Amino acid sequence: MKKVLFMLLFSIALYAQNKTESFDSEKLAEKREITISLPPSYEKNTTKKYPFLVLLDGDFLFDPFYGALSYGSYWDDFPETIIVGIHQNHNDERVDDSEFENVQGIPTAKGAAFYEFIGQELLPYIEKKYRVAPFRMIAGLDTTAGFLNFFLYKEDPLFNAYICLNPELAPAMEKRIAEQLSATKSLVFYYLSTSEDEIKQLAEPIKMLNENIKKDNNPLVNYKFESFKGAGHYSQTLYAIPSALHQIFESYKPITSLEFSNKIALLPSGYVDYLEKKYNVLNEGLHLDVPIRINDFKAIEAAILKNNAYSELDQLAILADKHYPKSMLAEYELGLMYEKQEDYKKAMKRYQNASQMQEIGALTKTMMLEKYDLMLSKIAPKK
Repeated sequence: MKKVLFMLLFSIALYAQNKTESFDSEKLAEKREITISLPPSYEKNTTKKYPFLVLLDGDFLFDPFYGALSYGSYWDDFPETIIVGIHQNHNDERVDDSEFENVQGIPTAKGAAFYEFIGQELLPYIEKKYRVAPFRMIAGLDTTAGFLNFFLYKEDPLFNAYICLNPELAPAMEKRIAEQLSATKSLVFYYLSTSEDEIKQLAEPIKMLNENIKKDNNPLVNYKFESFKGAGHYSQTLYAIPSALHQIFESYKPITSLEFSNKIALLPSGYVDYLEKKYNVLNEGLHLDVPIRINDFKAIEAAILKNNAYSELDQLAILADKHYPKSMLAEYELGLMYEKQEDYKKAMKRYQNASQMQEIGALTKTMMLEKYDLMLSKIAPKK
């Protein structure tokens, strides 16, 4: 238990590259503090790009999102993420920032200025200064959660993922959001949460919004709604945050034992196709260039062996050569294929080739030489 706690605290400490700076906004005609968190690999990996999350109510939402993301990225369930928290220090400020016109239900006065500050000043600033991937998320609570939906009203929405925690919806928003999601032509993640004990004034529009979104089955909308039992207006946030992040980053996760048992191992064929599709969804959906994990290669290899589909090891080798061309992985997979097909001479040659290449994962030069000797022993009796 102490070891697990130490690892958690250590992972969060590693993640800590936080800095608060004052942003001089022309749109707001004032300075606004923002806190930026950079992942631990940011300085080491100078070519890597990261998804980024804009947090409204950064004063109190920053820490719970930061903790969930740092813990998830430590176990490789979430990608490392740049977090940008906007400070809205006083209750009046967050209300003023979210101001909308009651008849048209669109941002007005300070709300319109805050909207332009995010879209025309903050986002360009972050994208120019930091290495960010073209995958943007935004999150807020009640008042600010309602406000962030205005970015969906654009024909080309500014964000790819929206996390709405108990939103206070503007007039007609429960219809307009659903209409915008129905018409979207690009992948959008939309998370909506509330609590069963929520006041009627907030609960009814949220319920209507959920029903309206569910009516349409746009395959480009990844939607999730949760109503938490036994949680209040604010306490539901701590349940919702990790759930929302798991929804958005579901495709990022490595192959789990459950996925292997319930999906991959049951396939009659197409194991390598499954792996390629999994990472295509990740790369195209989240706009992240993620190489196929070694453990995922091994999971597909295990499924192929389990179902005696040895010819697919050839496809797996081609994929391995694409992602890890200098490693022994591709030659090893070919050696394994020939071994299972009892073509020991070809297997021996592939294992010999592998022994001259870079080690990777659990594959070592010693292991390849042992495989070589084993193949040789199988050939010798025949001579």
